[in-house]
Amino acid sequence: MDLEKTLSRQEMLSISKPARYIGREWNISLKKKEDVEISVALAFPDLYEIGMSHLGLKILYYILNSLPGVRAERAFAPWPDMGKMMKEKNIPLYSLENKIPLRNFDAVGISLQHELNYTNVLYLLDLAGIPLRSEERGEEFPLILGGGPCAFNPEPVSPFFDVFLLGEGEEAIVEIVEILRVMKGEKRSDVLSELAKIEGCYVPLLYSVSYHPDGKIKNISPSRVVRKRWVKNLDGAPYPQKIIVPYLNIVHDRIPLEIARGCTRGCRFCQAGMIYRPHRERSPEKVIELAEKLVKSTGYEEVSLLSLSSTDYSAIEYLVRDLSFRLKESKVNVSLPSLRMDAFSVEVAQSLQEVRRSGLTFAPEAGSERLRRVINKGLTDEDIFQTVEKTFSSGWREVKLYFMIGLPGEREEDIRDIANLVKEILGRGKKKGVHLGISAFIPKSHTPFQWTKQEEIKSLEEKMAILHSLLRPLGRRVRYNWSDFEVNLVEGALSRGDRRISSVIERVYRKGGVMDNWREFFSLRRWQEGFEEEGLDLDFYTHRERDREEIFPWEHLSPGVSKDFLWKEYQLSQEEKITPPCQEGKNCYNCGVC
Repeated sequence: MDLEKTLSRQEMLSISKPARYIGREWNISLKKKEDVEISVALAFPDLYEIGMSHLGLKILYYILNSLPGVRAERAFAPWPDMGKMMKEKNIPLYSLENKIPLRNFDAVGISLQHELNYTNVLYLLDLAGIPLRSEERGEEFPLILGGGPCAFNPEPVSPFFDVFLLGEGEEAIVEIVEILRVMKGEKRSDVLSELAKIEGCYVPLLYSVSYHPDGKIKNISPSRVVRKRWVKNLDGAPYPQKIIVPYLNIVHDRIPLEIARGCTRGCRFCQAGMIYRPHRERSPEKVIELAEKLVKSTGYEEVSLLSLSSTDYSAIEYLVRDLSFRLKESKVNVSLPSLRMDAFSVEVAQSLQEVRRSGLTFAPEAGSERLRRVINKGLTDEDIFQTVEKTFSSGWREVKLYFMIGLPGEREEDIRDIANLVKEILGRGKKKGVHLGISAFIPKSHTPFQWTKQEEIKSLEEKMAILHSLLRPLGRRVRYNWSDFEVNLVEGALSRGDRRISSVIERVYRKGGVMDNWREFFSLRRWQEGFEEEGLDLDFYTHRERDREEIFPWEHLSPGVSKDFLWKEYQLSQEEKITPPCQEGKNCYNCGVC
């Protein structure tokens, strides 16, 4: 397909950011048609700027295009102005590399990073001319694969996918593509049956769900549990040595370099800390080698060292110091986007300033020590004050702090303690500033808080009003922003939803629900109508406690962490007791992963 012939120059210039749709970026992979046996479209259900910032897409793109006979190309959800024009001009959603319609690929892999992207999945399929539901697709359509953190409870979107991959894809994607190659041309149902044999692969059509009269799940059949895939040796895992450099600014416009995977901390609200266990590290030597190659192949001026808790990396001070020294002459900055307040050191802070100073962000999560014990955030007020003092004395003029409201066991004094912390920080840092990010707690699957209810919007607004009244007198030294509680409500319903919600998602999409993760397009009323018209109760999925024995929609999908372990942690949270971080060789709590 020749996009330049399909859309005129004037039409392309009439849409916002046309560079999103032209491709041809530096470091793209192009393969001749005659050299390709299997083609895979890696589709991201959000804007180019968001999808191009995602590390998982970069890794899979590199792996697939490294395989002989395999071609991977990218596609992203167009902004509504481009989507409207594509429908008017009958232009199917296409890949950026060779402008191939998505329906002409052997498989389309869609990354599920956030529940509010679910209507965008349907948007992608609809624009591509692919039937929305798996059962409606004939042999001529590509297989639709799903992955990412939302795949650990994909039930709300399960009818739209053929296969989900639970966990990490570096090894599994090679096995999946090999089956597609060997079985190309065979019946779709036979291919799905074979894919279901791969560890980590979940084929929803092979499972059925029954319900009690009260709406709770009665049974999931068969009882076979799908366990996640995880890579045991990060040094041996494939990692791109060059990445695509876009023409326009993207959200994370830098080199992303993963130094570790998993987390030892066990914060009870954190889904990532549970589903990405166990903790594994990439060696400093490998990180440095990759950093130097990526700087040379891209020209980026910043390397971001990624993990769930970068300062828990065992050699973090050595790595930051050595890498900063090596990249200083090239004027390439090193940044750490994920810092723990009780693991931060002045040495690391000073090493980060070798080229230019990046912002520092910490996440106390809760205002009081009591509530931090509830959520298993082993952090005292003095830990916070000491770290902030070190930060200010090292030259930073502002710190950003993340808090949540609506946490289980939260009281009004916990809200007031957020303001008290800020006051104390301002007192210890003369002429310094604090930037607060405040979000509503949302219970997630596979966490100790999967049994809890989500706080209602009215209660969250009342708590936010208290915080407003306490922060406003502190003046311009305090900036703060907070999440949209209406959006949070829908996210909560989707994050713990079951298969019945798929009809709600489709109905919302048919009503115009696209780009719902962007506030200007989100409509709570549209979602409320969708639930009402499908005979489902939104409160059933959000504002109720679950009992110990309730069968969850994700009961047959395992990240390795056992339900018994999560329940035990839930009980400890109610007793306001801390579980120390697990460590290799000691402090093992038999969570089930290792």
